[in-house]
Amino acid sequence: MKYALQMACQLVLMAVLLVSCASYKQNIMFRVTDPAQVTQLTAEAEKNYVVQKNDLLKLRVYTSDGELIIDPDLKLLKDIPPQVASIRPDPDYLVDLNGVAKFPMIGELKIEGLTIRQAEAILQKEYAKFYTNPFVILQYANKRVVVLGALGGQVIPLLNENVTLVEVLALSTGLSNESKAHNIRVLRGEQIMVADLSTFEGYKKNNLIMQPGDVVYVEPIRRPASEALRDYGPAISIITSLTTLLVVLVSL
Repeated sequence: MKYALQMACQLVLMAVLLVSCASYKQNIMFRVTDPAQVTQLTAEAEKNYVVQKNDLLKLRVYTSDGELIIDPDLKLLKDIPPQVASIRPDPDYLVDLNGVAKFPMIGELKIEGLTIRQAEAILQKEYAKFYTNPFVILQYANKRVVVLGALGGQVIPLLNENVTLVEVLALSTGLSNESKAHNIRVLRGEQIMVADLSTFEGYKKNNLIMQPGDVVYVEPIRRPASEALRDYGPAISIITSLTTLLVVLVSL
């Protein structure tokens, strides 16, 4: 009787441990069942982003070829009251689903597929109808990359073009001791790629240039024992207490 009870308790504990080991991978994301779907990263040439649907743009227009921007003697600023400069609006301009953005004075303009420089050149020609030698500055307001996994959930704005994977990881606090440097996944549209940054050769090959909308997933290092104790600690404690009590009662 005592031996059978001990065996039953051992089987219960083993079952709990097996369930724990099987469940500790529940928070792993972007698993790939078909290895053929995974593409190894290769070096890419630098290139400019292009304007896409749903982009938000910031626009600034200056006259006299942008003389006010440099104004080394600060003579032009004297003619602008501070209260006027402080209330100047700085809105975002949406590129709609037709690739068209609506700008002040010139109205709607199709700019999808253009680089920033190409769009600036077109805008300068349009504003030349109203201003003398206009100087246009156009900037993206919502280009970004999403970082998930061991580094937590973060949205990294792409303030510059041709930002690399390592730069994005650095902006998201870098790889921690809980990160797998050899298993960093990059999701780009329908494509999933794996980067190995654990070696210098891997860095040279896999430090790709990020594209707006990319998702970077850094797989965390798994510790089955500690995670099982964390998730099933209360249940294991109750079973252990009951087992101890039964053993004591049987031994009386």
